[in-house]
Amino acid sequence: MANRITQLFDIQYPLIQAGMIWASGWKLASAVSNAGGLGLIGAGSMYPEILREHIQKCKKATDKPFGVNVPMLYPEIEKIMEIIIAEGVKIVFTSAGNPKIWTKHLQERGIKVVHVVSSVKFALKSQEAGVDAVVAEGFEAGGHNGRDETTTFTLIPMVKEQLDIPLIAAGGVATGRGMLAAMVLGADAVQVGSRFVASDEASSHMNFKQEVVKAREGDTMLTLKELAPVRLLKNKFFEDVQELYRSRPTKEDLINLLGRARAKKGMFEGDLEEGELEIGQIAGLIHDIKPAAKIVEEMINEFETAKKEVASYAW
Repeated sequence: MANRITQLFDIQYPLIQAGMIWASGWKLASAVSNAGGLGLIGAGSMYPEILREHIQKCKKATDKPFGVNVPMLYPEIEKIMEIIIAEGVKIVFTSAGNPKIWTKHLQERGIKVVHVVSSVKFALKSQEAGVDAVVAEGFEAGGHNGRDETTTFTLIPMVKEQLDIPLIAAGGVATGRGMLAAMVLGADAVQVGSRFVASDEASSHMNFKQEVVKAREGDTMLTLKELAPVRLLKNKFFEDVQELYRSRPTKEDLINLLGRARAKKGMFEGDLEEGELEIGQIAGLIHDIKPAAKIVEEMINEFETAKKEVASYAW
């Protein structure tokens, strides 16, 4: 299944596991990489030395390529980048910031750089900054999201029309059929988050994993646009946010309600009432918790089956 992305990262399948906070530790990243995809460690929920530990354990658990996802709003970004370079990580996905800041610095040290965007405008800015590839993430995605509410299957062809470098689709992809659809629309690969939350190796709490499996259509919604748009499962905390909105809150009111470590409380500690539960709309298609390698295998098998079905259509 060779294409620009598999060649860029030296992987078997054009399938990338998203570097999600509180879910993407070394166990998940190494499992996906060993299965032929590209695993990513999510640095957004890790102190620098914790990230170093995860990188070192991942290197012991796999001899395949893996990467680190780094939200550039991270307060200790310089330490994070120093550790990534010192530990010999060869692939970095950046997000939530200006790609110009770190791209050249990392590439000069032999690191491939990919930037995550939610619009054509920022895809082009990333290309101008010299990144090796772009992840275009649609409105369906879990976690922090774009404000424009552009869906993945609208965004991908619009980005593809103007982009020259490899394009990775994210948001709403959890099956092989979804993977094929994204690639037909112009993506070179897909980045999958929510499906891997419901995996044995994800570091998220079992309570959260089970809520993902229970979720159905309409159980998530994008909110908190005034701070950083985030897609959440509807729970008590989500309803508290909606209740606050009815009083026309200030930004400070929203910050006070959010407090500190709300995502950790929900996704890592398993507090289903007061925690922030970030997941994508595609949760409605996730019905079980299974090993990451099995998820990769099933997605690729379904991709190949769907491809043959489409090829056999009599028009």
